[in-house]
Amino acid sequence: MTDLTTVRTGHRTQADGGRRLPSVLIATRHGESTANVEFRHADSTGALSVPITCRDADIPLSMRGQAQARDLGRWWAALPPADRPRSVWCSPYVRTAETARIALAEAAGLGAVPVGLAVRHDERLRDRELGVLEMLTKAAIERDHPAEAERRRRMGELYYRPPGGESWLDVALRVRGLLRDLNDEEAGRPVLVVAHDCTVLMLRHVLDRLGEDELLALAPVANCSTSVWRAREGRLRPASWNQTGHLS
Repeated sequence: MTDLTTVRTGHRTQADGGRRLPSVLIATRHGESTANVEFRHADSTGALSVPITCRDADIPLSMRGQAQARDLGRWWAALPPADRPRSVWCSPYVRTAETARIALAEAAGLGAVPVGLAVRHDERLRDRELGVLEMLTKAAIERDHPAEAERRRRMGELYYRPPGGESWLDVALRVRGLLRDLNDEEAGRPVLVVAHDCTVLMLRHVLDRLGEDELLALAPVANCSTSVWRAREGRLRPASWNQTGHLS
């Protein structure tokens, strides 16, 4: 694979083929949230409910999630200078905003953040909306919405849309729109995206053109994992996926 050939026009950097792209795109899922902890416990015990009363958008990080965000900041600081993010695009949910804030502060403390770097919150990076299934455990869905549970199994995650919610492909549509803006505004710059498991997975779907079977074969996106794409030959091409070696 040949190296990126660029043509600079003012502040813009164009990849060969005329496409404007970030030099590097880094995507991460938020650190472990309190809901991640509660739903893991519920799934292992068959519980019908979890002790969460706030809306999904307001769920914070767990203590472990905060530590993971600090690890992410140290990973950021250890990157080669040309790869260190010059901007951060982030889901507006509390757990992603906390992840970005903690990682940014850690990297800044190590001298790896340019002056004035701000976090841009974009609603298109929010988590998948589950509609009537929101905040329900697997056992509760099977008990209270058996027809939906069966329809989900029959249709598969890529196409299944719960009443009032989104399918994976619905998330992919908003990811496509976000990438158009990101490519246009961040041409030639390394960018960090802080989002959710489904959102990061749909970035992989869109950028790497993966089909349903390939997506379903992937391991779940880990909390504060890193996935990297580099601009080459007119496209963002994968360099690494779902890496967790930086997490203590």
